[in-house]
Amino acid sequence: MNMKKPILVMLAAGVGSRYGGLKQMDKFGKHGEVLLDYSVFDALRGGFEKVVFIIRKDIEKDFREVVLKRMEGRVHYELAFQELDSLIPPDILRDVKKIGRTKPWGTAHALLCAADKLDAPFAVLNSDDFYGRQAFETLGKYLSQPDLRDPAIVPFKLEPTLSPKGTVARGVCQIKDGYLTMVDELLVIEKRDGVIFNTAPDGSRQELPGDTWVSMNFWGFPTDIIPHVQKYFDDFIAASGRELKSECYLPKAADWFIKNNITRIKALKADSEWFGVTYKEDREMAVKRLEALTAQGVYPSPLWK
Repeated sequence: MNMKKPILVMLAAGVGSRYGGLKQMDKFGKHGEVLLDYSVFDALRGGFEKVVFIIRKDIEKDFREVVLKRMEGRVHYELAFQELDSLIPPDILRDVKKIGRTKPWGTAHALLCAADKLDAPFAVLNSDDFYGRQAFETLGKYLSQPDLRDPAIVPFKLEPTLSPKGTVARGVCQIKDGYLTMVDELLVIEKRDGVIFNTAPDGSRQELPGDTWVSMNFWGFPTDIIPHVQKYFDDFIAASGRELKSECYLPKAADWFIKNNITRIKALKADSEWFGVTYKEDREMAVKRLEALTAQGVYPSPLWK
């Protein structure tokens, strides 16, 4: 039996509110490369075959021009679209439009918008983060197993994922015997006076060690996870769909899978570097790091020759 190679799913529909613009189309490389170029390049080296980009209709023209044009003939890709009205019951859609909601419902919603294009094990990740070659090699190898059953995550250490310019949201992971046991989505993490802490909605603070494992949305799934994501999302929409800013996060879905004994989630170790651009001020560091990696020969320049 010939297995299909794993698929890369890129979450690229975000609006970049804290960044002040569309991070997925901001140019970081000397030849116009955006951050997701490096993820796609590393994924192809790591055994992935097809890429599904999840975007919004209103950015399609620019996305094709800025991102996809350079990949033509080099990358097998498809587009999926996440919109406010995607997969949403008419009564809920009507109600949220009345209160002025304009943005879709987060990363779990985005994945479901691409479900009809996923006929092989797949990875899901942010388009505005850099994960490193080793992360893709590790997850690509895992997803290529003929007897694949369990989803997986490649977690990263917390401290290097912080931004000196402001707070960040991270899914704090508990891991035991190589498997994820819990993901706690903390939304206001920062480092101040040498201490890393999260501030809860009630104002209370929780200190976090710098080597805490966190989710950076680098997940791997077998195809049979989709009905479970759908069930989680349906429950979420029924409970919170009428709120102005509610979001259905993949890390919270993963935590729900674990708590309800739907599946185990393997925690994969990869000696890989992460960096990203939560705020505009993070951009210069990312540009310099990519320049250094290119100078070291990790990436060619231009990336797509």
